[in-house]
Amino acid sequence: MLLSRVADSLYWISRYLERAEHAARVLDVRLDLGLDRRPNHDGWDFRRLYAGLRAPANAQVPETPAELVQALVFAQDNPGSVLSCVTAARENARQVREEITSDMWEQVNALFLRLRQARSEGTWAARPHYLSRLAIDGVHLFTGTTSATMGHGEGWQYLQVGRYLERASAIAVLIDLHFQSASELPASHVEWAGLLRSCSALEGYCRCYTADLRANRIAEFLLLNPEFPHSVRFAAARVESSLRTIAQLAGRGAGGRAERLAGRLHASLDYGQVDEILSEDLHGYLESISRHAAQIHSAIYQTYVMYPIESALPA
Repeated sequence: MLLSRVADSLYWISRYLERAEHAARVLDVRLDLGLDRRPNHDGWDFRRLYAGLRAPANAQVPETPAELVQALVFAQDNPGSVLSCVTAARENARQVREEITSDMWEQVNALFLRLRQARSEGTWAARPHYLSRLAIDGVHLFTGTTSATMGHGEGWQYLQVGRYLERASAIAVLIDLHFQSASELPASHVEWAGLLRSCSALEGYCRCYTADLRANRIAEFLLLNPEFPHSVRFAAARVESSLRTIAQLAGRGAGGRAERLAGRLHASLDYGQVDEILSEDLHGYLESISRHAAQIHSAIYQTYVMYPIESALPA
């Protein structure tokens, strides 16, 4: 069984990197969609973008694309900025150097240094998409390096739990925001495509449904598709599977609270029907996913990180 501090650091490495990639991708898509549109008009504004990234309610919302990039990529006072997340992931990786491979450390450290260099050079304003791709590609390289060089044991499973729990929650918030906006002002074809692109899902959706973008199909694909890596159902399945494996490797047996909560979330998505979800209360359904993710996080901490010492002693 891993030390609790090691489990905690591994879990947060992947959560922070997943958060950084998500922020970079959403920013990249929004800058693309805003090329021929006015800020705070045309059915979308930076405030909604901030809400999609779960920024603090009192955060000062930028007024220009350059300020937006500065706030979401480099701002040190924004814990959700790309650089803040990568810095936190790097610090967690530094604390568990003995558990990760040298290749993993080199990759997360290189991403951190590249972002700091881009900030210090000050030339990013002319190529903001370069920054987004830098972050996205860097996280993908770390993920691939991890799968290829780290043993797929208990530590690897904590990385999986962190990544997919963060992903499930982030995708649910993004879907909720977009469908609420569409109920207020019908979304255009471009906006629906933007939602799919923000989830790396446009090509996958088109292969499944063709290029006919319909709200019910988009909701079904992003929520209930069992094979697409950025669907909530896929993420929930990976969280449940990894938590079950962790329980077995840690000798805690099956049926722990974290595993039960993950299984309940996965089952609700396995048996969900998009027509019923949309006709009843999509907002409530998506909020319940976020609540489930928060409960799973708390259960993981209670079971594997902040547990009383007596529970770890042999009977």
